[in-house]
Amino acid sequence: MAYDDQNIFARILRGELPAIKVYEDERVLAFMDIMPQAEGHTLVIPKSPAITLLDLAPEEAAYTIQIVQKVAKAIETALQVEGIVLMQLSGVAAGQTVPHVHFHLIPSSVHELGKHAAQMGDQDKIRALAEKIKAAL
Repeated sequence: MAYDDQNIFARILRGELPAIKVYEDERVLAFMDIMPQAEGHTLVIPKSPAITLLDLAPEEAAYTIQIVQKVAKAIETALQVEGIVLMQLSGVAAGQTVPHVHFHLIPSSVHELGKHAAQMGDQDKIRALAEKIKAAL
């Protein structure tokens, strides 16, 4: 399957669609999930055009996971949570809904997660949470 450069994350990376950004550098972007499964649900994506984790170059995967760890620490500090669910769904059969590799950081328990991509969150509340996380970075 060829990478679709019109997927929503590719469009966010090009600045065609808005995102509530938490962190960005030349290789990775972290932003708030607008359909959160819990308060503070953040996505981390490499800027490389890869559909699944298996399509991502090893050096990009290694760098991305370092940023995942950095953002996770900021979420724990900012939101004063003791646990974060880290999810990476590779492929439609696994539940991946956007064909661009991404990591979910969800400050919650796996037993309390909301349904994946089910309901829009309160955007003002999400922006406020993003500011807290950015301040902790």
